[in-house]
Amino acid sequence: MDAVTITTTTIKKTTTMLDDFFVRAILAALGVAVMAAPLGCFVVWRRMAYFGDTTAHSSLLGIGLGIVLGIDLTIGVAAVTVSVALLLLAMERRVGIGLDALLGILAHSTLALGVIVIALTPGVRVDLTAYLFGDVLAVSVSDLALIFGLAAGVLAVLVSLWRRMVAVTMDEELAAAEGIPAPLYRLALVLLLAVVIAVAMKIVGVLLVTALLIIPAASARGLARSPEQMAVLATVIAATAAVGGLMLSLYVDTPSGPSIVVVAAALFVASLLPVSLRRG
Repeated sequence: MDAVTITTTTIKKTTTMLDDFFVRAILAALGVAVMAAPLGCFVVWRRMAYFGDTTAHSSLLGIGLGIVLGIDLTIGVAAVTVSVALLLLAMERRVGIGLDALLGILAHSTLALGVIVIALTPGVRVDLTAYLFGDVLAVSVSDLALIFGLAAGVLAVLVSLWRRMVAVTMDEELAAAEGIPAPLYRLALVLLLAVVIAVAMKIVGVLLVTALLIIPAASARGLARSPEQMAVLATVIAATAAVGGLMLSLYVDTPSGPSIVVVAAALFVASLLPVSLRRG
């Protein structure tokens, strides 16, 4: 009888623990989705889809510098991604090269520098898998606090700057004629993107962050009739992909991050049907 009682208690504790970590995973994915999806609208509008990949490549340099300088790796990654964003803005208007080409140059340059820095640091081995793919199922309470604190800050900034950022994104010359300082709002956008990717990538992986930036916004674009509607639809799609992907991971026993991306991709394909019917 005692053995049965002990076994039952152990099962209940294990179930509670599993429930807790799964709830934390869902909350983390939702937190990332809520802040990434509205930002993703600007990424899609400005054709900056490669920005996430550039940030992923530059993260290696941030990790290397963090190790060499003895600072927290997240701080190192955030510092490098913000620096890359600022460098991107400085170069975009002066060198006469397209944004996609600049992103490619910065991505591979920072990746090469990161490899060299780590190679020159003796006794250092870096596993980039955690940064690229993350482990949303291992999210802690402190990670959740960081995600939701960042999400609240990002959404507050977006709400306060939304109309002017949209105006600058749609037509910079017209926005400038109306007295809106376009460079300032472009700077705000790339800094928000850099910080969100740098902080969230350690927790959920850059694959998931960049996917939730791009795919939901691309899905919502053909369905929405206004920028605001697109942002709301993108957020709903991202949240649906987050929860659906984690449920798929739970029942099919697949990796959580890729599962979320696969569900997001499926929702994108589904979003093409009404657009095709409307055009047909």
